Amino acid sequence: MSKFLKKDQIKSTWYEIDAKNAIVGRLAAVISKIIRGKNKTTYTPHMDDGDFVVVKNIELIKFTGKKFQNKKYFRHTGHPGGIKETTPEKLQEKKPGEVLKLAVKRMLPNGVLGKKQLTKLKIYSGNDHPHGSQNPKTIELSKLNIKNTVRN
Repeated sequence: MSKFLKKDQIKSTWYEIDAKNAIVGRLAAVISKIIRGKNKTTYTPHMDDGDFVVVKNIELIKFTGKKFQNKKYFRHTGHPGGIKETTPEKLQEKKPGEVLKLAVKRMLPNGVLGKKQLTKLKIYSGNDHPHGSQNPKTIELSKLNIKNTVRN
């Protein structure tokens, strides 16, 4: 019989990732694993055992191929005929970081647990963020064997 984690045994750490020239989907996969707690040996599916992730330089994020102009995000206003669409390019201009947040959100479980885990993602433009007092550990994407080259 396996042993499950208790609420008082959860210890969260903070991680910092520089999104400069990172590819959205590959970065989102790394972030979602950390937020869910799948990188820990104490992973429990029904508990929020994940860590906090601070992403900086979000305005320098990349897509492979022509997805930055051609990919479409859909939402619905709730009214008849109220479907709206936008591209990552337009979304990045209005709300930098929303593209990465959507990618991570879609990799988390749907429901209350997924919403709670998504609050552990902090996204900032530029190099500065207000979470320096948490002493976040830096994660270098080049050391995770992730190909961060953009194909043409």
